[in-house]
Amino acid sequence: MTPPPTTQRAEAPEVLARCRDLVRPALAQAVRRLHPWHAEMAAFSFGWGAADGSPAGGSQGKGVRQALTLLSAEAAGAPAEDAVVGAVAVELIHVFSLLHDDIMDGDETRRQRATVWKAYGTGPAILAGDALFALAVQTLADAPGRYSATAVRQLAGTLADLVRGQADDLLFESRPWDGPEAVQPHEYRWMAEHKTGALLGCAAGLGAVLAGAPATTVDALGRAGRHLGVAFQAVDDLLGIWGDPEVTGKPVHSDLRRLKKTYPVVSVLATDHPAAHRLAALLGTGDPLDDSAARRAADLVEEAGGRSATLAEAHRQLDSARRSLESVPLAPAALGEILALLPFLIDRTV
Repeated sequence: MTPPPTTQRAEAPEVLARCRDLVRPALAQAVRRLHPWHAEMAAFSFGWGAADGSPAGGSQGKGVRQALTLLSAEAAGAPAEDAVVGAVAVELIHVFSLLHDDIMDGDETRRQRATVWKAYGTGPAILAGDALFALAVQTLADAPGRYSATAVRQLAGTLADLVRGQADDLLFESRPWDGPEAVQPHEYRWMAEHKTGALLGCAAGLGAVLAGAPATTVDALGRAGRHLGVAFQAVDDLLGIWGDPEVTGKPVHSDLRRLKKTYPVVSVLATDHPAAHRLAALLGTGDPLDDSAARRAADLVEEAGGRSATLAEAHRQLDSARRSLESVPLAPAALGEILALLPFLIDRTV
């Protein structure tokens, strides 16, 4: 099913803003159920407050996951309000994952501010993440309606996938850069589908579950979200090497400096390009990269086609997401809004 022509890039920000406005009151109400200290750290994570607990106008993120939940409910024929509880649960899980991910990766900044572990300490950040995890499950379990149990089961499966993906991401760090034990592109895609795609798939699927949609519709929307997650991760990987520090809040070539195995690097090292061999030798020393070495590594990745291969992968995943969405009957207006988000997310700069 193809929606009527839309001005996609112009509409996407308005779509996201509409969904954030619908979810924000319920999300704030849920956060108030937490221990006050955890609530303060959660507010800091969401951009609602400063590290001292005072109000702040920090970046609150785009709200992609919550938007997918609401739009999927609308696409399945229900009002967005029916899926707000699912959107809240998804946002809580998303922030839980960011808190723990920042600790594991040692990231000190996010959205132009200190990460929670940097502002409050590692132990408090872990506790806050655990509290958000528990609150997400409780929020769905307490939801009225006949679909709550199905929604909780879907979230539980997603959490299992998410931690599997995170485990593989960490294990990749101990794998060699080249040779038979090197990380292969298909392994990286599997990791990204679970670490990033699982929650986006859950977001879309939960909207359909809470709308009472048939299993075929829930599955199609969930698959679309998973493909979108791999595309989203691919663009994150590009930004981790070539993103503008003024926009991303992280140093240029940050992922290369940390010797992180991202898709641009993995895709290059799987080839026989001469620049790939030079890149493997540079990274294989195990020494942290200084400014000059990081710049040289980025040039080698680009010379061997890593940037173009990653963009191509992102667009392949978007095409798969579109096919999944168009494989089942969906409300045209809501489908059009979901499709409007896809190029906007791939072309993002942060």
